[in-house]
Amino acid sequence: MKKIVLVGLVLALLLAGGGGWYFYKIYYGPNVHTTDHKPEFIFIHTGTTMPELLAQLQEMKLIEDSASFVMIAKLKKFETPKPGRYRIKDGMDNRELVNMLRSGLQEPIDFSFNNIRTKEQLASRVGGKLEADSAQFLLLLNDAGFLGKYGMTTENVMTLFIPNTYELYWNTSEEQFFDRMAQEYKKFWNTDRKAKAAAVGMSQSEVIILASIVESEQMRYVDERPIIAGLYINRLKKGIPLQADPTLIYALGDFTISRVLDADKLIKSPYNTYMYTGLPPGPIRIPEAASVDAVLNYHKSDYIYMCAEFGTGHNKFTSDYNEHLRNARAYTAALDKASIKR
Repeated sequence: MKKIVLVGLVLALLLAGGGGWYFYKIYYGPNVHTTDHKPEFIFIHTGTTMPELLAQLQEMKLIEDSASFVMIAKLKKFETPKPGRYRIKDGMDNRELVNMLRSGLQEPIDFSFNNIRTKEQLASRVGGKLEADSAQFLLLLNDAGFLGKYGMTTENVMTLFIPNTYELYWNTSEEQFFDRMAQEYKKFWNTDRKAKAAAVGMSQSEVIILASIVESEQMRYVDERPIIAGLYINRLKKGIPLQADPTLIYALGDFTISRVLDADKLIKSPYNTYMYTGLPPGPIRIPEAASVDAVLNYHKSDYIYMCAEFGTGHNKFTSDYNEHLRNARAYTAALDKASIKR
């Protein structure tokens, strides 16, 4: 009888030891293996269920033993995946993986945007980098009621977005993106910039609209932008049409145009600054902060006319109409010689 009891105790200890070792292995042992042992990212969409998450992990071949992952997930009461972008490291154990996904310890992304001209381009950039849906974002850009809470209209809403690199979470929604950009807009428009805008006699949106034209006129030489800004401010004060070619190109919607024709100046659009005086209703691109500051710190002069200098990337400025005509004829002749017709 004693031998039977002893054998039973030994077996029980072996079973307990084996069970303990198995539990230790599935809890602390590595269960994640990434390609080439390099970190990988998993994107968990909003509304993802546990079975869907498990299928995603299996499809990406990130976990070796699915059963042990499920067991530890149940033990730690991990029932609802939190959406986000998670960095998966080679050699992670089930405990580390579950803890990260359960607590939502996702890794942010650096979101930046530049050279954006249209709402469609911005929506595409947002939808391409974030979980936010590009189509839904575009709808909000054209929703007057929604934009009202940001003090924007469907025409000037693009002035809300200040180009920079922002740290955002991948699962940022459409409205959350608007909220973040509104916060950054308020930070950008500090007391100093507001005072300078008031001194120029423009609203914040108007400054950005003018900055978008200035930047489109001079993409290469930033130091020329304050001069261009001053020239356009002179025209605005005198009630002279801006006659800015980039606004016509925007109205036409063909950004490959290198040469604006007289026929283009007849297009019926509020962005036709040959036909209408004042600023267009919205920006023709999202300008850089440097371009906005170029307007706020514009160069004071008596310049009224500007003409591109072929081949240099610079512009010629003058207050004399006859001199401007000579500059324009020289530029046109250079375009003809180079066979640039459009």
